[in-house]
Amino acid sequence: MLDKNVILNGKAVLVTGAAGFIGCNLCKKLLNDYNCSELVGLDSITDYYDVNIKHERLKEIETLATLTGKKWTFVKANLADKAAIDSLFEKYHFAVVVNLAAQAGVRYSITNPDAYIQSNLIGFYNILEACRRGAEKGEVEHLVYASSSSVYGSNKKIPYSTDDKVDNPVSLYAATKKSNELMAHAYSKLYNIPSTGLRFFTVYGPAGRPDMAYFGFTNKLKAGKTIQIFNYGKCKRDFTFVDDIVEGVVRVMQHAPEKQNGEDGLPLPPYKVYNIGNNHPENLLDFVTILQEELVRAKVLPADYDFEAHKELVPMQPGDVPVTYADTTALEQDFGFKPATPLREGLRKFAEWYAEWYGKEGEK
Repeated sequence: MLDKNVILNGKAVLVTGAAGFIGCNLCKKLLNDYNCSELVGLDSITDYYDVNIKHERLKEIETLATLTGKKWTFVKANLADKAAIDSLFEKYHFAVVVNLAAQAGVRYSITNPDAYIQSNLIGFYNILEACRRGAEKGEVEHLVYASSSSVYGSNKKIPYSTDDKVDNPVSLYAATKKSNELMAHAYSKLYNIPSTGLRFFTVYGPAGRPDMAYFGFTNKLKAGKTIQIFNYGKCKRDFTFVDDIVEGVVRVMQHAPEKQNGEDGLPLPPYKVYNIGNNHPENLLDFVTILQEELVRAKVLPADYDFEAHKELVPMQPGDVPVTYADTTALEQDFGFKPATPLREGLRKFAEWYAEWYGKEGEK
């Protein structure tokens, strides 16, 4: 295991995408477990999905900050707004930056490509530039940023390893995430900025993203509509519970890749990429079956719900891949951690949250 070389206590930390699914949970964990001198969350709160969920997440962070007496500041701004990003870094002198803000979603990138260029490319460039200036002043110690399992694209070899070539993206979203890794590598090499990219694998859980399949399935089943299960139910996904993702992020935050020089005397890029996934892909049809059972248990669906009458097996759609499967060997070796939340346990927590947020069968 690697030793911790970044101390979070007493340091200013920036989390972009703080109103997002992973960002909110990360902020809450930092408030619970650490005493940062400043915890700043940034989000543009786009209407890509229900903003009420985003505002509720922010309310939870605010409440926790008040209860714990920790410093928390929320800033509504867009990553593509360079002046806003620059002023934020100048004001707070961040030591650790966690960039989770991005335009997410494979299918949305086909119909709304501009959003991905603005947020995922221009926005990430602005973060890198701000980190460069912060590092030059001896402030920024570690940049951690979200990548995605989508970068593996049409790779046939499984499980996916960070040693694999990832030059075959099948969506613009995947291409922007691979671009983030390349941009971070260039800045690590040129400016000696320690950076770590995290390839997340199908994150799910309470108060998650409504555009994710499990959330959409739940909405349709509750409304009595038919759900479409792509690739005739044969897709496999490495579903990863959000608490496992956050635990991995926090561990990675505390070890920045070591700065060292090569044989030519020039800096080697202090740069790493890790997979964070469950290392156990589940058949999508099995996933949906467990989801339905937990929705019945949580009384989101009636006990006699006819699941068979509400599902349709259909072909694969553009941008999707048949399987995602994380090789987490490097994460286990370096940080002694491997996601392990059982699928049923994670879906039960989601179903219980959904029942509370949207109401049980017959209540709404």
